[in-house]
Amino acid sequence: MYSPTPEDWRETNRRRWDERVPLHLASDYYDLDAFRAGKDALRDFEVAEVGDVRGKSLLHLQCHIGADTLSWARHGASRVVGLDFSEPAVEAARELAADLGLTPEQATFVAADVYDAAEAVPDSSYDVVYTGVGALCWLPDIRRWAETAASLVAPGGFLYLSEFHPLADILDDATGSRIEHDYFARDAWIEETPGGYADDTTPTVHNRTVEWQHPIGDVVSALAAAGLRIDFLREREITLFQRFAALELRDGAYRFPADRPRMPLMYSLKASKV
Repeated sequence: MYSPTPEDWRETNRRRWDERVPLHLASDYYDLDAFRAGKDALRDFEVAEVGDVRGKSLLHLQCHIGADTLSWARHGASRVVGLDFSEPAVEAARELAADLGLTPEQATFVAADVYDAAEAVPDSSYDVVYTGVGALCWLPDIRRWAETAASLVAPGGFLYLSEFHPLADILDDATGSRIEHDYFARDAWIEETPGGYADDTTPTVHNRTVEWQHPIGDVVSALAAAGLRIDFLREREITLFQRFAALELRDGAYRFPADRPRMPLMYSLKASKV
């Protein structure tokens, strides 16, 4: 339900994420044994759109347990830095980096709020600032996020964002065919949901979440106002999980049935500092 933002929103969300770290480490969703053996955690379109990262520095904001971050190191980034507000997630990321034989100089992980990233990360700027899927919904102030992220992009570098499409947030969960919520809502969305996307069977205690939806226009405008040039914005008809019961798993991604009109379920953008 929509509600004014509670004062304890950050701690509420942190408690939920802290509790789920061990569940994610053991889950088939992340399949860390396969990851350690060489499986790439990144999506093919992300690798293609970001391009060659060999010899580049990369900062991953809201990195969770670091699988995506470390995948960029495997793709040749000379230095990757991951930041997340969950201490257990950051500790797990450090252990995962050590399992892969990466030194702290090659892969550094920092526990801090994303709004404090400029003061928390070890370098003043990075060739690539990356934010992966499912990150922006946890932030109330998209302008502050854009200003922080843009400040960390090196001259000649870029920010790359891959996200779930906000249009999906306003549709009914069963079919994804009816508008049930307000696309332009600015209040927080608060709910109590046990489990989560990686494990919905293990009992959990911290189930309350505080989230926000950010229309694409707000995201693009915030990045432009922060001094970045938008290179592209691409929308996709696929998603990574069964967001609606009507979705079907085809060609490695979830889509609406072939007889249904298509709609965007994800988007990505690249914004450069010139």
